Formats: sequence, structure tokens, C-alpha cells
Amino acid sequence: MNQELKKKIVNNLMQVTRKFAEVETFPIEVTGDVSVSTREAHAIESIGENRCVNVTQIADHFGFTKSAASQLVSKLTRQGFVVKKQAGHSNKELQLSLTPLGWQAFEAHAKMHGRDLKQVLETMDHVEISVLIQLNELLGSLNSIMDGRLTK
Repeated sequence: MNQELKKKIVNNLMQVTRKFAEVETFPIEVTGDVSVSTREAHAIESIGENRCVNVTQIADHFGFTKSAASQLVSKLTRQGFVVKKQAGHSNKELQLSLTPLGWQAFEAHAKMHGRDLKQVLETMDHVEISVLIQLNELLGSLNSIMDGRLTK
């Protein structure tokens, strides 16, 4: 592959990354007067799907510190999206679940992402599987590079 094409690909990735970071700051409307940030919506999604049922799992899933995850969960609790309950198996651990308002935010986020995901998946339907495998390997490599930079 020629160097010019490689540079164009890296440039496109950087542009997508910058735009993605900007889009992540946009609010998602839950009700007429209530909204959440995309970052908050992703945490709500992970709680609603039971992938993250405690603060440690939120931190691990998103690559946050436990302190940052705790602050996020506390904010979501104050806003009425999440409730914390003592876990049945541990006196120290708190289990997270969504409130009715949290479920509304979950649905609003799912609806927004559903449109975007549908478009991406339809585009990917026209790409050879070997190319998708290579793309996945490239993105995995970039992810590892970013992990390395973040831990310095």
C-alpha cells in the first residue's frame, strides 16, 4: 500500500476521532426538560444491560478510574437515573440499577444509536469479510497504542 494512501487513512481516522469526541458532548433528550450527556447515556446503557452492576465494573468497562466512575454514578443517582442498593452477597458492595427515568434515558440513547448503527452496518454489508477482519485488527492495534499513551 502506498504511503500517501496510508497517510489519508490516518488523517480520516483522526478526523473521525475528533468529531466523535465532539459528538460525545452533545446532550441526549430524555424528556422535554431532561437530558443526559452521551457519556452518561453509555453508563446508563451498561447498567441497563447488566454489563456493569457496580462502580468497579463501570470503571473497568470504560477505562475510568474508580474515583471517576464513582463520581459519574453519584451524578446519575442525584439526577434520578440510577439507584444504589446494597448487594445481597456483600455488605461493602453497592449494586446499581436504573430508575424509571433511567430506563427512559436508556431508550432515548438506544433509539439514537439504533439509527447510526443501522447506517454503519448497512455500509459494512458491502465490504468483504477479509477487509473487515483487517480493519478490526488495525483498530485493535490503534486501541493498544492509545492504551500505552494513556498509561504514560
